[in-house]
Amino acid sequence: MSRSFRRQRWRLAAAGLTLSLWAPAHAQQAGVAVQTGGEDALLDPDAPLAPLDDVGVDWPDLDAAPADPAVTTTDVATAPTDGTIRYGYRVDGMDGVWTDLMRQRFDEASTLEAHDDEPSNAAQIDLRAREDAELLRTLLRAAGHYDAVVEPVVTREGDRLLVTLDAVPGAVYRLDRVTIAGVEAAGDKAPLLRESFAVEAGDAADADAIAAGEEALRTRIGRTGFAFAEVGEPRLTVDRAARTASLDIAVDPGEALRFGTVRTRNDRVFDAEHVLDIARFVPGDLYDSNSVDDLRRAIVQTGLVSAVRIEEVPGRTPGTVDLEVGMIPGPPRTIAGELGYGTGEGARAEVSWTHRNLFPPEGGLTLRGVLGTREQLGSVVFRRNNFHGRDRVLTLQVAAAHLERDAFVADTFQLSGSLERQTNIFFQKTWTWSLGAELLASREQDVILATGAERVRTFFIGALPTSLAYDGSDDLLDPKRGFRLAGRLSPELSFEGDIFGYARTQVDASVYHPMNERVVVAGRVRLGTILGAPRDAVAPSRRFYAGGGASVRGYGFQAIGPRDLNNDPIGGRSLTEFSIEARVRAFGNFGVVPFFDAGTISTAAVPQFDNMRYGAGVGVRYYSNFGPIRVDVGTPINPQPGDSRIAVYVSLGQAF
Repeated sequence: MSRSFRRQRWRLAAAGLTLSLWAPAHAQQAGVAVQTGGEDALLDPDAPLAPLDDVGVDWPDLDAAPADPAVTTTDVATAPTDGTIRYGYRVDGMDGVWTDLMRQRFDEASTLEAHDDEPSNAAQIDLRAREDAELLRTLLRAAGHYDAVVEPVVTREGDRLLVTLDAVPGAVYRLDRVTIAGVEAAGDKAPLLRESFAVEAGDAADADAIAAGEEALRTRIGRTGFAFAEVGEPRLTVDRAARTASLDIAVDPGEALRFGTVRTRNDRVFDAEHVLDIARFVPGDLYDSNSVDDLRRAIVQTGLVSAVRIEEVPGRTPGTVDLEVGMIPGPPRTIAGELGYGTGEGARAEVSWTHRNLFPPEGGLTLRGVLGTREQLGSVVFRRNNFHGRDRVLTLQVAAAHLERDAFVADTFQLSGSLERQTNIFFQKTWTWSLGAELLASREQDVILATGAERVRTFFIGALPTSLAYDGSDDLLDPKRGFRLAGRLSPELSFEGDIFGYARTQVDASVYHPMNERVVVAGRVRLGTILGAPRDAVAPSRRFYAGGGASVRGYGFQAIGPRDLNNDPIGGRSLTEFSIEARVRAFGNFGVVPFFDAGTISTAAVPQFDNMRYGAGVGVRYYSNFGPIRVDVGTPINPQPGDSRIAVYVSLGQAF
C-alpha cells in the first residue's frame, strides 16, 4: 500500500463532513477572511484591463545564490559537496494531545518519517517540513483543535539538520448543538436511531467520532426495516469566536419494509428458491441489511460464483422489499492432487476431479483415487451443499478400498449417506450435528491372539452413525479461549457367522485458556467404548486404536495398546486419551508449543487408566492467514518394544 493512499484513507474519516466557518463582524480581526461583494464589485467582461503599476520582474543576478527559506546560507555552505545532508525530526507541543491513532496516522503519512536519515538537499527538507506541518494541522483540526498552529523550524546539530515541528494545538472546539433532522419520520424507532448516533452536545468536534456516529446510524437504520433510507453527510459549522461547532445531519428513513421475494437474473448457477434456502431470513421478516450482507457472503462461499450483486428493489407486494440477485458463474471444476508419507501409513498419492454443480443447485460429483504402498481406494461421491438450509450437507458415497495396517488388512466395499450441519472457517457454528447410514462388506485379515496364526473373515455391517457437537471456542483453527464438547454414537449390526449388535460411543472435550497475550494453555480428553460385543467379534477396522499426530504424539499411527504375538496392535473396545500443551507466540508469525500426551487402549468395555503410554515433545507453528501450520516432533516416554524414538507430524491447524 502506498504512503499517499494511507494518508487519504484516514482523511476519509472526515471527508464526509461539510465544514463551514461562521464569521462574526470582527472576523477579519480574528484572522478569518470574509469576502463581501455587491453590484459595484461585478466586473464588465468587455472593459479593458486597468494599468498594472509597479508590476514587473527584475533580471536575476546569476552570481547570487537563491536564499533558502528554511535553511540558512551557512548550513548549505557547510553541507557536503553534492549538496545533500542528513536530518532528523521531532514534534514539540503535543504532550497530552497525541493519541495512539493520531500518532499512527502521522507516522504513516509523514514525508519526514519516510525519508528520515536519508541524504537530502535543503529544498527537499524544507518541503517535507512544510508538508508535515500541514499534515499535523489537519490531524489536529480533525480532533477538534481548529485554532492549531504548527511551525516548522530547521536548525543544525553537528553535521545534521534537526527539523522541529513546533505545535500549539489550542483549545478543543466542542459541539453546542447536534441535530438529526427527519429522524421523527421513523416513528417508534426514532429513539433507537437517535441513540445510535452517539455524538452529543458538549462532545469534542472530533471527525472520527462524527464519522463513527454516521456509520452507526446508517447501520442501525438499515437493520430496522428501512431499506431505502437516505442519510445525508454530516454538516459541521464552526464558530471561531465562541470556539464551538454545531452539527447537522439529515435523515429520510422512508417506510419500514419486510422481506418479499427473491429474484434471480439468470438460473445458470442456481435459482431463487435455492437462494432462499441459503438465506437466514424468510419472506415476511423485517428487512435487515446485515441479513443481505450475510447472504452475499454465503453465495460467494459456495465457490460457484466469481461475483454476486444483490440489489434491493420495491416489492411486488405493498410494504415489502424484493432482492434482485445477479451472479456470474465461476469455474465449477477442480482437479486436485496430493503426495504424502506417514509413519505406519506409508507413501500415498491422491488425485480427485470435482464438478461442484453438475446437478444444480450445488449438487457436486467427485471422483477420487488413492494409490499408496499401504492403501488403494476409488470412490464416487455426490454432495449437495446448502440442502434445504444454510450449511446443511447431503452426502452419498460409493467406495472400494484396500487398506493395510499393522493391525489388519482389509478389502472393503462401502455404501454410505449422511445429512449434517457443518461448520467452517467463514461461518463457525456453535452447534453441529450429523445423521448417517452405512452398509459395508469387508474382507479382513488379522491373527488369532492366542496362537498368532493368520485368519481371514468377511463382515457385513450396517451402521447408523450420529454426532452432536458444541463449539464455544473463539476460532475454528486456532482457538485461544472457550471449550468444545462432542459426542458420537454408532449403533451397528454385524454379520460374520452370527448376527450381533453393538454400539460404538466416543466423547471428546477440549478447553482453551489464555494466560496472557502470548501464551494459551490447551487441554483435551477423549473417551471411547464399544458395548454389546467382545473385542474379537468386532471387525478389526471398527475397533479403537491410539497413537499418532491426532492422538498420542511420539508414537506411530495406531501403535498404542495390546499387541499380538507378532508385536502388532490388535485394537480394543475402549479408548482413553489426554493431552495438554502451551501455545507460545515466540516472534512474528512463529510459535513454539511444548506438549505432553497420554493414552491407552483396553480390551475392556469401560475406559481404563492403567497401562498408559506417555509422549512428549515440542512443536513449531507458523501462523498464516488461513490458520496455523503445525510441525510437531514427539518422543515416547515409556515406549513398547519396536516403537520409534522420534515421530514427526505435519498438518494444518492446531492438534486439537
